[in-house]
Amino acid sequence: MNREMLMLVDAISREKAVEREVVFGAVEAALASATKKLHGGEVDIRVAVDRDTGEYETFRRWLVVPDEAGLQNPDAEELLSDALDRIPDIEVGDHIEEAIESVAIGRIGAQAAKQVILQKIRDAEREQLLNDFLSRGEKIFVGTVKRLDKGDLIVESGRVEGRLRRSEMIPKENLRSGDRVRAFILGVDPTQRGPQIMLSRSAPGFMVELFAQEVPEIEQGLLEIKSCARDPGSRAKIAVVSHDRRVDPIGTCVGVRGSRVNGVTTELAGERVDIVLWSDDPAQFVIGALAPANVQSIVVDEERHAMDVVVDEENLAIAIGRGGQNVRLASDLTGWRINIMTAEESEAKQASETESVRKTFMEMLDVDEEVADILIAEGFESLEEVAYVPLQEMLEIESFDEETVQELRTRAKDALLTMEIAREEEVGKVSQDLRDLEGLTPELIARLAAGGIQSRDDLADLAVDELMELSDVDEEQARALIMKAREHWFTA
Repeated sequence: MNREMLMLVDAISREKAVEREVVFGAVEAALASATKKLHGGEVDIRVAVDRDTGEYETFRRWLVVPDEAGLQNPDAEELLSDALDRIPDIEVGDHIEEAIESVAIGRIGAQAAKQVILQKIRDAEREQLLNDFLSRGEKIFVGTVKRLDKGDLIVESGRVEGRLRRSEMIPKENLRSGDRVRAFILGVDPTQRGPQIMLSRSAPGFMVELFAQEVPEIEQGLLEIKSCARDPGSRAKIAVVSHDRRVDPIGTCVGVRGSRVNGVTTELAGERVDIVLWSDDPAQFVIGALAPANVQSIVVDEERHAMDVVVDEENLAIAIGRGGQNVRLASDLTGWRINIMTAEESEAKQASETESVRKTFMEMLDVDEEVADILIAEGFESLEEVAYVPLQEMLEIESFDEETVQELRTRAKDALLTMEIAREEEVGKVSQDLRDLEGLTPELIARLAAGGIQSRDDLADLAVDELMELSDVDEEQARALIMKAREHWFTA
């Protein structure tokens, strides 16, 4: 029988073009599986086959676990304290093995053994095919729709398969079995049963790669796509920059009579593409991203990573776009939060902010409205600026003498110190479980404390818009923090 095993291994190895070691592994798995069925329960079995003689040994194994963790699976685990009585130098994570009687091959059932072995071989073949495919470094998967699997499309390219989820398809796109399809390779999910290459036709990366195929100058390094934002199947924006002054980035991507951009649009079910000139000046980049709307003025808030963009009434609807599409894509493209407003709204906001600064100066510096307005007129917007800008800058204010300047700076520093002490007292009330929450910075913790959020449950009870208002984080970050805070509700 042992000789027959060796012959079987050699035959399968030649037939399937896989290494003998892979086949031996499959045989060991088949024998282990059969032994588990005889013992019942969740036992752990290891079978070792001699590669030269075909003889094999069978071992039952127990994983050594820490005492405090307890036994989750008594059939295959042993506490460290008990294991140390048997093997003095054993450690957590090691295995204790005990030789047991091996199952005769004849008792396994030839068909069952064959199925297990062939399945292992298929898995090995698939892994080899997958590795060969990925080694080519391709970013676009080109294949034929093979079948539908729980709403996902299985796309076949040669002997390799990819999975295109419904959520990664272009909305209203109707792909059928036998259709040729191109998709972006998102990555590989090794935990996925069946095809492990995950595909997407809605990812921004797909559009970037399509342009790279249509525009040779991108591959040549003369042009670069810096970013891309999509509303799949409807509209998209890409930001391009030229690394050669002789090459017009927008015209090159459009192509003669729109041939190049039309090639991308056709592949993406008519998705319209705005091609934007990238700029290292954030304000200029945002202005270009909001096209075709004309911008009157723009105010950049570096701290909040946001911009207030002022447009006239005529351009308001264009700037925002249908359902907010234009401003949303521009924000995704540039990475800045964009607030569109009219001149009247901008003036009202500035007046409100000026009034807030005036009130702060009057209260914290103990000055009258006239002094506060002088500071505002000179460009001072915070106590920190009053306290720490170079002394010479304040001495240049005609309305203030040196004594006044020194007094204002002293009062500003004292006010900041008082505020910091109060802030630390509030932060001190915050529970340790909130402090330890992944994603919270000391600045965020301080803002939450100022808003009365002192525990993980307090944060978990917030709505997304409430957290955005309290902490000034964006919607995605707010949602992620709240879900993180709620995790212990479901794991307790």
